[in-house]
Amino acid sequence: MGVLDGIRIIEIAGLGPAPFCGMLLADMGAEVILIERASGSDLLALGKHAIIHRGKQSLALDLKNPLAIATVLKLIAGADGVIEGMRPGVMERLGLGPEVCLQHNPQLVYGRMTGWGQTGPLAQAAAHDINYIALSGALWFSGQPDAAPMAPPTLVGDLGGGALYLAMGMLAAILHAKTGGAGQVIDAAIVDGSANLMNLLLSAHAAGQQPFARGQGILDGPHWYGSYVCADGLYVSIGALEPQFNGLLFERLGLAQDADFQSAYNPRLWPQLRVRLNELFRQHPRQHWIDLLEGCDACFAPVLDPRQAMQHPHMQARAVYSAPDGLLQAAPAPRFSHTPSDGSGQIPQRGQHGQAILQSLGLNPAEIAALLP
Repeated sequence: MGVLDGIRIIEIAGLGPAPFCGMLLADMGAEVILIERASGSDLLALGKHAIIHRGKQSLALDLKNPLAIATVLKLIAGADGVIEGMRPGVMERLGLGPEVCLQHNPQLVYGRMTGWGQTGPLAQAAAHDINYIALSGALWFSGQPDAAPMAPPTLVGDLGGGALYLAMGMLAAILHAKTGGAGQVIDAAIVDGSANLMNLLLSAHAAGQQPFARGQGILDGPHWYGSYVCADGLYVSIGALEPQFNGLLFERLGLAQDADFQSAYNPRLWPQLRVRLNELFRQHPRQHWIDLLEGCDACFAPVLDPRQAMQHPHMQARAVYSAPDGLLQAAPAPRFSHTPSDGSGQIPQRGQHGQAILQSLGLNPAEIAALLP
C-alpha cells in the first residue's frame, strides 16, 4: 500500500535512471511490472543486490518474439504508465513505441529516459552521467579551481536530473490523465534536468554572488563553506553561509576576535583563511570537532560513508538506512503522514512473477509455455 496504490507501471528493463524512477514509484505503492530480457547479462548486472528493483514484479520475455510484444501491449492496455530508457528509436523498432502504445491505451503516460533527449544532434550518441552534466553546465562548479571538475557518480545527472524529473513528469501526466486529460509522452533528458537544477545557482550568478569561475562564488569560495581533513584523516563539513552562523562557528573555533575572520565576506581573504582553517582542523581528530560543533547553529556535519551514516544517531532516529539480509539501502523518500511508503519490497529474481502475470492476462498454459524461458 502507499500513496500510489492502484497505479500500474510497465517498466522496460534498462540501466540506471529509468529503473531508479521505477523504484521511486514502487516505493510509493505503485504496481511496477518489470519486463526483463529472457537471458543475457548487463554491464551492471546487480542481481539480488538490485535495490532499484525492490518492490517490483519481474516478467522475463524475449522481445524479439512477436508473441512477447503482443503480450507487453496487453499489459500496457491496462496500465497507467510505461517507463523505458533505450536510445531513441529502439522501442519503435521493437514495435513498442509511443504511437503504438497510445493506440492501445489513449490515456497512457509514456515515460522516456535518455541522456541527450529524443531530438537534437547528440540524440544517438553514447554517453554517461558525467558527459550529460558536463554539457548542461551542472559539472562546472564541482571541485576546486586547481583540480578538474568531478561530481559524485550518477547523483547529479542520472538520478537528480534524470530519474527524479522522469518521476515528477510521470506523476503529473498520470494526474492529468486521471482527471480527464489524454495520455502523452514524457521526454525526460538528463541534459535537460541537470540544466534545470542549475536555476538556483544561475539566480545567484545573476545577483553577482556566483561568478562562472570556480572557487570565487559565495557557495564554493569562502573558507566557511567546504570540507576539511582532521588529524585522523577523516573529514568534516561546514556550511556557515549566514553571518550569525559563521559568527558562531568562529566563536566555537576560538577565532571570533581575529580581525581577518571578522571579515567573513571579503573574497580577497578567503584563500588564506581556508589555509588557516585547514591547519586548525588538522590539529584534532574528527570526534573532537563533532563534540565541539555538532548540533549547534555552526552548520556542521561529519563527512560519513554510508555505513557510518547508518550508525549516526540522527539517521538512526529517522531510520534512514537499513540492511535487510545484509544489503545496505536507504528508506523511501519523501515521507507521507497518512499513506506511508513501505520500501520493504523484495528484489525479484529475473522472471519470478512471469507465470502469475501471464495468467492474470488470461493466457492459457500453452501460450504461457511459448513465452516463458
